[in-house]
Amino acid sequence: MEVKIYSNYDEMSKAAAELVASQLAEKPESVLVFPSGDSPTGTLNYLVSWANDGRIDLTKASIVGLDEWVGMDENDKGSCKYYLKNTFFDKLNTKLTNVTLFNAKADDLEAECDRMNTFIASKGGIGVMMVGIGMNGHLGLNEPGTPFNLYAHRSELDPVTVEVGQKYFDKATPLTGGITLGLQHLAEAGKAILIASGAKKADIIAKSLQGEVSTAVPASILQTLDNAVVLLDEEVATKLIKV
Repeated sequence: MEVKIYSNYDEMSKAAAELVASQLAEKPESVLVFPSGDSPTGTLNYLVSWANDGRIDLTKASIVGLDEWVGMDENDKGSCKYYLKNTFFDKLNTKLTNVTLFNAKADDLEAECDRMNTFIASKGGIGVMMVGIGMNGHLGLNEPGTPFNLYAHRSELDPVTVEVGQKYFDKATPLTGGITLGLQHLAEAGKAILIASGAKKADIIAKSLQGEVSTAVPASILQTLDNAVVLLDEEVATKLIKV
């Protein structure tokens, strides 16, 4: 695990985007996994700008969504599909044709997980998998207690996730479950990138990166991964013990 600290959110976001750009330069047909939420917006803005001005080419890459709330799609404002569509896909001058997202309204969610696993395997695995971190240490919707060796799976949401997740919606919204790529995907990716910023996540970042490695804190898996790059701003890094 490599940890890099930047002076602010924008610098961190740009650094994350540059890692994606480097991957595309090396392998244009890479599988790229992106999360939703507050953390990746700056990075996606850079990628949109660079794609639109020709600095990078996303058209040969396969874009994969990290997760989704069960029962939601792009018509639900707080959904992951809605976020990626409005923050990323719709802002690109060129329409992306290689996009694979979870169908969280599928009748058979296990089959949907199998579909995602099979697609990723068919492409030779993930080149870059980007994740944010939840207040409970979750990565994607790999909640506390999730085994590290799972691929895509349905998840039972932790109460913290249900509570914090309300910020993405205009009104109180029942969150009944999640569907997500697994931590084994993160372990096997060419590069696993965690982005985090802001003082409110300082405690969980310290616990994840310097505490006990345990399924109770899913992000602690990063301590065991040689492919992991953790990008932080100064505010979120304040509780780390300097070594």
